[in-house]
Amino acid sequence: MNLIDEEVTHKVFGSGNVVDQDESVITINFNENIKKFVYPDAFGKFITLNDQNAAHHLKKALMKKEMEQEALEKKRQEEKERQVLEQQRKDMLKNHKIHESSQLVFWLDEEEQQQVFTDWQVFTGVSQSGKNKGQPNRAARLRPNSATLLTARASDQPETDRRILGLYMVAETFSGNLSEDGIIPSHAEYKIQLTEQEAEKMLFWNYYINKSYPHRMTWGSGKYRYFDNVWTAQILKDIAALKTDEEEIKEVTNFLEYFCQVNALDIDNIPEASGGLKQS
Repeated sequence: MNLIDEEVTHKVFGSGNVVDQDESVITINFNENIKKFVYPDAFGKFITLNDQNAAHHLKKALMKKEMEQEALEKKRQEEKERQVLEQQRKDMLKNHKIHESSQLVFWLDEEEQQQVFTDWQVFTGVSQSGKNKGQPNRAARLRPNSATLLTARASDQPETDRRILGLYMVAETFSGNLSEDGIIPSHAEYKIQLTEQEAEKMLFWNYYINKSYPHRMTWGSGKYRYFDNVWTAQILKDIAALKTDEEEIKEVTNFLEYFCQVNALDIDNIPEASGGLKQS
């Protein structure tokens, strides 16, 4: 805002006129007594504009600048917090060897399919026997490097038709062996839901393989099982290739880059999927 030639009043120096101004300094002539002040900080503290219309516009400009400063400070604080979390993640990965199968694949029932993409969390169920009978299961391998793969099949479909509905990284502070409620929360950013058409093309058994019995494609009992880290990278890579929307491709690619980073995988050397279906 141009204030040159505007009349002002200073609490100590009295009346004066603005004679020069730049982005950070304003110069005022108080009856041949030239003074420089920090702009716009001096206004509202020591100096007021005599013209009410000019004062109104200056107030709006100052409020806008204050909001911009607050937004900048908030961004700086968020970046600082992100760096702290990133260091915590690095420390955790350094202190805990990454298991080669620290991902989780989950079997969703119909009710869970309707809710999971709203809540972005799953429940591991309860132990059916042993000393922990009735207590929530602990997915002990899960760490901040882990993803939860969401799958389902219709009751009248064979197991080979199991589809991948989506996946998410677990929350950055989550540790499966410390979880007491069986809830696996999601990361704030890295989560993907597939459309029905996309899910039809993403069959679970294209990636999963029973290494002892490569041609056996059965789930057995339980709501979840552990999943190979490389297989999850293959899935993310194939989802990125499946997408056509530029924003969605970017979202999946960012997910894949983050996943490979936290799992110490070479994103440029992800092998082709070779699950049970591809052995048939």
